[in-house]
This record gives sequence, structure tokens and C-alpha cells, in this order.
Amino acid sequence: MTTMPVICFGQQPCGFFPRRFLFAKIQTARRLQAEIGGEIVFFYHDSDHDPRETATLLRHRKTGEPLRLNFAYQNKWQRKFSPLFAKRIAAGWRDRTALQLPPFVDARWVEAFAKTDAANPADFCLEMYRRMGLLDGVRVERSGDPAFRRAACEVAEFFVDVPHEGEWVRARCANGVLTLHEGGDSFITLPGTDFGKEQISPARDSRLRWMQSVIHCTHYVAGAGEQAYLCAADAPEITFVNRDPIDRSDEAYTEIPS
Repeated sequence: MTTMPVICFGQQPCGFFPRRFLFAKIQTARRLQAEIGGEIVFFYHDSDHDPRETATLLRHRKTGEPLRLNFAYQNKWQRKFSPLFAKRIAAGWRDRTALQLPPFVDARWVEAFAKTDAANPADFCLEMYRRMGLLDGVRVERSGDPAFRRAACEVAEFFVDVPHEGEWVRARCANGVLTLHEGGDSFITLPGTDFGKEQISPARDSRLRWMQSVIHCTHYVAGAGEQAYLCAADAPEITFVNRDPIDRSDEAYTEIPS
């Protein structure tokens, strides 16, 4: 009995125009699919909370001048601690940002950006990737989806989404204690509370096993950073494939052909 290949790659929302390393992962997955068949699954880690993940670095099309853009949020608690699917984009941010884009990207991408209407950065990024045609034929599974979380295995190292200061925050759970990392050696300890599986997302070192317990992929396209910490022994059934190289990997990719 043969099993259809399931080719997976994972990534946090990484800019409203995707960083070039994500484009390289997608292209690697498509090349592999052309060779062995099967389906492609994008494990979209939208439960990450780091606002730096969505920074978007563009280059002026004539001068090469860099422009770094990112989302603006309604308050500091959201920006620092809410998962990306729960951060709320500040009013007027999209329209102000759209005015800055014409010297840096093609007019069709300015139009796509201006038409994207999403309340949080995870949805906004995903909608942009779809508008750019990057995810055609790709199944998306989201780490913030309650159904995905309920179906996943239990892990020892994890974060928990809990209410705090009127917002949902992503707190690290260790020995039953919930904390928010403010930076350096500074932490905020939260009151104890009950929580269920639908509130849990994995820490980095347990993410692979947690993801695989739901997706059951046969092949995984790993980026340069992932190669340093992924533990292949956690999923011996997976064939790991390094993503294809790409220059200026941390800059935004806006060169999709018509």
C-alpha cells in the first residue's frame, strides 16, 4: 500500500510581502512535488507573538534605498505579548502604509495591499500571500486554530493563550507558572488559571512533534534557521529537505511574475 507524499514547510507570518526565504521554501516544495507528487501543506505558525517577525524590508526600485515597515497595533500589550492572530491592527495603518509603497513595489501589489482587509497581522499576511498567488494549491494549517490544537499531541514545553489586562497574551508555562518575558532577565508572573488544549501552542523545541501529530507529513522543507534546532529523531518518518538557496533572504519578495 502506497502513501501519498505530504510535503510540508512551516513559517511564522513573516512580513505582509513575504521574506524571500519563505518564497524559497514554497519553491522548494513545488519542485519536490513535481518530482514525487503528493500535496503541499503550509504549517502557518500564527500563534507566535514576536512583532519583529512581521517586519517587511523593501528596496526602492530605482535607488535600492531600504524601507522597513511593520504593523502598528492598538496598544503595547498586544504588540509585545499577544499572539499574531490576536494582535489588532491600528486604525488607518493600511491606508498610511499603502501611500509609501509605490516607489518600492509594482502597482499591482500596491493595489493588492490596499484591498486586503484583515483585523490582525496573521490574517493580513496570509491574505497577501494568497493574493500574490503564492499559496495556489497549497493547504494551510494554522497553529492558532483551536481544532488543530485539540487534535495535537501533548507536549512538555509550551505557551498558553490567556486573558491579561484586557488582551489575550501568549504566556510561557513552566512548572505550572505562567510568565511573560519583558526582555533580558525581566519577567511578569501571571495569576494561575485553568486552560485547555485549545489555548496551548508549542515552544520551539517541541513544535516539530506537535505539528507532525496532526499533519503527518512525509517530507519537510527546512530553512537555514530550522536546521540548527530541528531534532530529526523526534520524527524519524520525515525526510528533511533543505530549502533552496536564495539571495537577500531576509528581504521582502515582490518579484512574482504575471
